[in-house]
Amino acid sequence: MKNMLKGKTVFLRALDTQDVDLILNWENNPANWRVSGTKVPFSRQSIVDYIASAQDIFAVRQVRLVVCLNESEEAIGTIDLFDYDPVHQHAGVGVLIVEKQREKGVGLEVLDLISDYALNAIGIRNLECNILSNNEASIGLFKKAGFNEVGCKKKWFNNFGEWLDQYNYQKELIK
Repeated sequence: MKNMLKGKTVFLRALDTQDVDLILNWENNPANWRVSGTKVPFSRQSIVDYIASAQDIFAVRQVRLVVCLNESEEAIGTIDLFDYDPVHQHAGVGVLIVEKQREKGVGLEVLDLISDYALNAIGIRNLECNILSNNEASIGLFKKAGFNEVGCKKKWFNNFGEWLDQYNYQKELIK
């Protein structure tokens, strides 16, 4: 299972207290708030508390892993499994890759790694995500990773006065 979280160019690891500043920076970046639903900045203590408590998917129904480059071990993003439902064996998935590492195939590799981990380590049968209609890069990424559009919420998200649709995508890990 150890190799399950290591791909060709990246590996996934658990959050650690060494990541507080990194996560604080990413979570408090207003450019990321649009997709995360954040309305106010996080405090340093709230991130410390989050790292300490939100890493057991069976207890809190969520886990966040840090995406790191194999060669340098540099942290370049995160991937979350959230809203885990052990009875129905599904969870949401969200990914953040730093801008300088986008469009290099990293996102696809990360989604493949988390899909394998979700199925084989946790027993998740289905992953789902919600993507705003103007986020063409994420739509392309998730489609390439095998996610299929299963629904659309019309005019669901207020983007500074422009109402955007929100698409729901799903990947069946066991067919």
